[in-house]
Amino acid sequence: MVAQLEGFPDDADCLVCPPALLLPLFKEIAGARIRLGGQTCHSEASGAFTGDLSAEMLADSGASYVIVGHSERRSMHGESDEIVASQALAAARAGLVPIICVGESLPERESGRALEVVATQLAGSIPTFESNGHSFVIAYEPIWAIGTGQVATAPQIAEVHGHMRAILVERLGDSAKNIPLLYGGSMKPSNADEILSISDVNGGLIGGASLKASDFMAIYAAALSAH
Repeated sequence: MVAQLEGFPDDADCLVCPPALLLPLFKEIAGARIRLGGQTCHSEASGAFTGDLSAEMLADSGASYVIVGHSERRSMHGESDEIVASQALAAARAGLVPIICVGESLPERESGRALEVVATQLAGSIPTFESNGHSFVIAYEPIWAIGTGQVATAPQIAEVHGHMRAILVERLGDSAKNIPLLYGGSMKPSNADEILSISDVNGGLIGGASLKASDFMAIYAAALSAH
């Protein structure tokens, strides 16, 4: 995949978040062209937290971003909005850009509460950073569309992304218009063009499709065309 990326223009940002053990290796082979990130981090810089990785450790290993609040971390590890906010603050402390994930479950979607759930998660998961204007990214990942083959429709994605943008602008002002909003729910080569053309969709948080280089590169090409 690295070799293939060298043939593309640099018009679209490319970030890879491998298992933490592979970060030093990825840093060695990827060079400056591909940015690297961690898949999660602990909120504390140090302490007796066996098995956890601090944001500082990730930064030392070559990461410049870190995902926090992924749906699997929220559901399987009990990470609440409060914990996610503390992780995002830790990322900022270590000089990393947090990618803060939000998204509703299928029952929440079917009960008409999707926008409410996402708004609540945004309110609780975005910390008041110590320095104004610290960079962060928001990823919308409808839980019911992750790894299931189901994909939110274009109107559903547009509604949630527009809602998130409005919330961010209300909270942070016009500068929030520049915060990247990613869609992360079974994006693949066959739907990437449509999804990435939606207003306020600034990229994708790619899961299963990233495991096959040709699929990932097709999505990357769609990002180049869209933006």
